[in-house]
Amino acid sequence: MTAPRPTREIPLKTVQLLIIPASSRSGSWNRKLAAFAADRVRKTGCGVSEIDLRALDLPIYDGDLEAAQGVPAGAGQLQRAIAACDAVLFVAPEYNGFPPPLLINALDWLSRAPATTALPAGLALTANKPAALLSASPGPAGGLRSMNFVRQYLQMAFAMIVVPQQFALGRAHEAFDATGALLDPGQVRAVDGVLRSVLTLASGLKGA
Repeated sequence: MTAPRPTREIPLKTVQLLIIPASSRSGSWNRKLAAFAADRVRKTGCGVSEIDLRALDLPIYDGDLEAAQGVPAGAGQLQRAIAACDAVLFVAPEYNGFPPPLLINALDWLSRAPATTALPAGLALTANKPAALLSASPGPAGGLRSMNFVRQYLQMAFAMIVVPQQFALGRAHEAFDATGALLDPGQVRAVDGVLRSVLTLASGLKGA
């Protein structure tokens, strides 16, 4: 019998996490939750970066626009950010029970980003990339309805590996202290659980 191939251990601190808040409005609870998550990731020793989807200045996806002008530069910025990370954390609110257009439109453009001499195409970059989900809302469900749509979208359209652990922060307007930290220790543990899950998966895939 052939002995199983040993797995090379990769320290967790070598993992680079990209955080994508799906709301850019002033005072966004999801941006607060994303910032809190970023701080928790830094405490593990892992690398963390964040991208502002609104700053990408992406027009609403239009096939005619793409045919006439090509894929916008902002999609290339998102493509490079995905390429540079080992895992992605999406922190998304819900609008009328559905994911925000800012996130869906950015991912639609990413799916059209072609391969370059330096990078694979957008869909090739997302395939088998670990991902995790957080959300925040002033409502009691915390954006849970939207989260389930985002999970399905990432798994089916982008072939991402979305970890089972997720956390929806309800009553977000009451959840943070003056420094931006979560007040409830149970909620802190829930965020840490999501982060630990996706970082561990990313570390394991790097060592495979």
